[in-house]
Amino acid sequence: MSDSQPSPSPSQFPPKPPEAWTPLVRLAAWTARPVDRFLQIEAASGVVLLLAAAAALLWANSSWAHGYHELWQSTLAIEIGSFRFARNLEWFVNDALMVVFFFVVGMEIRREMHSGELSEWRRALLPAAAALGGMIAPAGVYLLIGGAGAARSGWGVPMATDIAFAVGVLALLGNRVPPALRVLLLALAVIDDLGAIVVIAIFYSSGVHAMGFVVAGAGIAGVFALQKFGVRNKLVYIIPGFVAWAGTYAAGVHPTIAGVIIGLCTPVRAWLGTEGFAQEVAEPIQQLADGRTSTHGVAESLRKVTSAQREVLSPVDSLVATLHPWVAYGIMPLFALANAGVSLGGLDLNPISTAAAVGAGVGLVVGKPLGICLVCMLMLKLGLATLPKGIGARHIIVLGVVAGIGFTMALFVAQLAFADAALLGAAKLGVLCGSGVAGVLSLGLGAFLLKPLAPGLGAQTAHEAETSTEL
Repeated sequence: MSDSQPSPSPSQFPPKPPEAWTPLVRLAAWTARPVDRFLQIEAASGVVLLLAAAAALLWANSSWAHGYHELWQSTLAIEIGSFRFARNLEWFVNDALMVVFFFVVGMEIRREMHSGELSEWRRALLPAAAALGGMIAPAGVYLLIGGAGAARSGWGVPMATDIAFAVGVLALLGNRVPPALRVLLLALAVIDDLGAIVVIAIFYSSGVHAMGFVVAGAGIAGVFALQKFGVRNKLVYIIPGFVAWAGTYAAGVHPTIAGVIIGLCTPVRAWLGTEGFAQEVAEPIQQLADGRTSTHGVAESLRKVTSAQREVLSPVDSLVATLHPWVAYGIMPLFALANAGVSLGGLDLNPISTAAAVGAGVGLVVGKPLGICLVCMLMLKLGLATLPKGIGARHIIVLGVVAGIGFTMALFVAQLAFADAALLGAAKLGVLCGSGVAGVLSLGLGAFLLKPLAPGLGAQTAHEAETSTEL
């Protein structure tokens, strides 16, 4: 830009790129507006997940059911020279795409351990104990009902909570839910997920092969080596991450565990932060504002600004913010579409498969709230923990019931627990029914037991939840 051409003020900038056509720009904005509003609703991801599950059920029980099963059993292959790796589409969803889901879970656990509800033992004690009770009791209920024969291996199915659905249900209850209850649910669900991951790694992995662990270890070592060399480009970490995934798969451990481990290894401290960013970009921003630099100078200033922008947030915060929408609105609905399609007409409900279905459903609806409520009561009676301000017995009951929505993780564990198609279909049916009943009960009990908060009380309770260290 030459000296004779003054810089335009912000009000002088055109509202669209020069090459854009106004009618299409307006049409795109009009179309995107309701979508943006929907995605900003807290329960939106749960709604999308529910729609995907409903679509899978309808498709699998329609006249096009053959096409549904044929789609997920269709083979995808990667061929390089004489090397050929072939798996069906369902495998790529469950064992490859779901790694990203577990990677995000691992990062969220890491963040909570660093600066969240799990960073201090006193704050973590109640949700940790509640999560433990909410895992042991459903497994016990399942074993009481379906502990005979081949159905026994499904004891881990009702152990975990689906955080997207659970948070969505609490959001639907509106101002009846104090923020402290949502924080307690999030902390419980994070520990719940960690427990489920441990169960998957120990009990639902195939025969262990030592060489695979060596390869996985090399991948994880590569991640740490790149961190020590100061490599900040996140895409570079895909290479050692893939090595860790391949090694875990070759070792006989479910490959999604690699996603969790890499997530736990992700740095939680920002390089620059907001203050450092402001200092770093002050000079290049001033150069751009002056408008006296050459095209090369403008590009260099923009490069500095972009580089600094990447370092405002920690890698954990940045990656979670980037990947969460893809997981919530892409990977999880795709997983539901691939796994929730239970053909009701083809179910073989013999005594063993019926026990698996009932065990999974009752484990979620009865076992979860029973374990959570009993453990919370025990912790409070012994004086080992106190409830956050604004939380009472009624809130804990609702928390226990809403934690019985086990959809995504329960379906995932069912895939690992049962190789037999009849048992798998029955367990999935039990998960779907149990999660549905838990969701409806949560809404009903929440509306009946919880009173709406007075105006302004929600913000006060939120502040207390963040600053309280009573747990």
